[in-house]
Amino acid sequence: MFSLKNKVAVVTGASRGIGQAIAIKMAESGADIALIYAKNEKKANKVKSTIINMGQKAITYQCDVSDFDESKMLIYKIMQDFQTIDILVNNAGIVKDNLLFSMTNEDFNEVIKVNLNGTFNMIHHTYLNFVKKKNGRIINISSILGVCGSKGGANYAASKAGIIGLSKSVAKELAAFGVTCNVIAPGYIRTDMTNGLSDSSKEIFAKEIPLKKFGDADDIAAAAVFLASEESKYVTGEVLKVDGGLLM
Repeated sequence: MFSLKNKVAVVTGASRGIGQAIAIKMAESGADIALIYAKNEKKANKVKSTIINMGQKAITYQCDVSDFDESKMLIYKIMQDFQTIDILVNNAGIVKDNLLFSMTNEDFNEVIKVNLNGTFNMIHHTYLNFVKKKNGRIINISSILGVCGSKGGANYAASKAGIIGLSKSVAKELAAFGVTCNVIAPGYIRTDMTNGLSDSSKEIFAKEIPLKKFGDADDIAAAAVFLASEESKYVTGEVLKVDGGLLM
């Protein structure tokens, strides 16, 4: 197991799904965790209890990461509670799918605001922390749909493609300070989002995957722990597809 001992990780969208799996896997690897959630305090507290029972420090924070000022205050609070940030995982995201012709301006902008602006906000407010430390890991969760596009999800695909461009730019800016910035692009993963698919749709999608099955949130978490570890110190600006070979 890669060690994250004595590290502090900030994970957005940490109350469920991929964010929850990443937070728990990083805690198992020795990190203390700042858990960011938008609405579900009960689920966030459950994740916190799980991590505390492992012997790691965990604190929950409610925040709309798409709000520039609110996310700035969030980072201020985290720095007060943990004194530092070593790892930033931008996982928070929403979906409002529709064909482009039927998609409202509000639905397009809201997805961009949460998924892409939220990622920018969190990096912006932690930027100087990483520069001063001359060390750190930024891991942004995109999607294979940000690479190949999505019929009926132009807003989501655009936001996830934007995260890739943003990440490569951040990687170039922070490389001189020993800070890496990478992207994980999940494929079809068993989460609340894919649980809404019909069994027949799941079967069709699985047939397109060379490994013939959906992935688990733990598959993404394992990749995140690697990218957060010292073993990944020479990896930056990369897009790691965890998709069972779908886009090879």
